[in-house]
Amino acid sequence: MEKIVNALIAAIEIWDPYTAGHQKRVATISLAIAREMGFEKEQLDVMRIAAILHDIGKINLPAEILCKPGKLAECEFNLIKIHSKAGYQILRKINFPDKIAEIVYQHHETLDGKGYPRGLMGNDICIEARILRIADVVEAISANRPYRPAGAIEDALKEIEDDPDGKYDTVIRDVCLDLFRIKNFKIKDIQMRNAERTVS
Repeated sequence: MEKIVNALIAAIEIWDPYTAGHQKRVATISLAIAREMGFEKEQLDVMRIAAILHDIGKINLPAEILCKPGKLAECEFNLIKIHSKAGYQILRKINFPDKIAEIVYQHHETLDGKGYPRGLMGNDICIEARILRIADVVEAISANRPYRPAGAIEDALKEIEDDPDGKYDTVIRDVCLDLFRIKNFKIKDIQMRNAERTVS
C-alpha cells in the first residue's frame, strides 16, 4: 500500500504543490493528537494514511480554482466541496481499506451537522475524521494560503477553542490546545512562516 500512497502523493505534488504540503502538515498534527490520545500502531497507520491523502480528491479540480488568489465565487466553492466525496471514490476504486476511504469522505463533517458533504452529526463521524477536522482547521489558518498570508498559530487555536455551535470534538480540541500551548508542539514550516510574517 505504501507504494500506492507515495504515487498518489507524487501526483498531487505535481498538480498542486500547496495541497501536497498542506496534507503533510495536517498529517503531522493529526498523528501528534492521535498519539496523545493513546492510539495503537495500527490506528496510527490508518490515521497517517488518511491524513496524508485527505485532499486527494482535489486532483479532480481545476488548478486555477485551487490556486486562485482572491475569494472564491459560490459556484467555485461548491466545486471545492466535492473533493471529499471525490477522494473517497478515488481510494475505493484502487481498493484502499474502507476505513481510510471513509475518513477522507468525512473530514469536512462537523459535530453540529453543518459540515459537508453529507451533513453527518455527532457519533456518526468517526474519531479519526474528528481529529482530521481539527488538524485541518489549525493548519489552514496558520499556514500560507493562495488567497491570504499565514495567520498566527494562536489565531488557529482560538478558532477551535471559541466554538459556540459545537462543531469540534471537545476532547480532541483540548488535546490539540495542550499540545501547542503546554507541550510547545511545533511544525517547522508553519512556525517559520509565522516568523517571516512577524518580521515583515
